[in-house]
Amino acid sequence: MGSTINLEQVEELAAQLPQQEQLKLVAQLSEWLNQLLPTTQGTDTERHRREYAARVETFLKMCDENAAECKGFVDSAEDIRQIRKERMSRL
Repeated sequence: MGSTINLEQVEELAAQLPQQEQLKLVAQLSEWLNQLLPTTQGTDTERHRREYAARVETFLKMCDENAAECKGFVDSAEDIRQIRKERMSRL
């Protein structure tokens, strides 16, 4: 192979293509990149999935702990009466 071309030259040539051919070029580049990156993407995706699952697990554990602390009988009507009584006493 004689001479190499740089990215700028490729961009200039791609800009001269009809739109349909540019779309084909993008599709081809995308396919090439997908063939080059699957191992990297796979490990990154798996790592992110595990980290996300761990964060969700931590959050759910905290929710369970808080729910356990809040167990008991709650009388909303009585709470509302108490709030009204306190407001009335301030007036």
